[in-house]
Amino acid sequence: MTDTNVILTESAARRINEIIGKADKVLRVAVNGGGCSGFSYGFDLEDAPADDDLVLERDGAKVVIDPVSLDFLKGSRIDFKEELIGSSFAIDNPNAKTSCGCGTSFSI
Repeated sequence: MTDTNVILTESAARRINEIIGKADKVLRVAVNGGGCSGFSYGFDLEDAPADDDLVLERDGAKVVIDPVSLDFLKGSRIDFKEELIGSSFAIDNPNAKTSCGCGTSFSI
């Protein structure tokens, strides 16, 4: 799949590598229906990408995104944030018109 300007930050790549360790896994980022704002982000470890996935790679870390989710994530930035209240993957999505307070759901 071609480039869609989805960015994987250095912080996110470092955290993915910490989680996966030496296992041969990829992190799937998906957009699912549901959540308090209409759509929610999903994160899951998988063995390999599907044939039609976009594969992002940085510093050995791999993120895969399916074509349907990619339509919602074009131009997004996938980051990992460490704050006093906790640590989590965060998506800065320019397509989202509104989002919930926890940052895991959004609307278009």
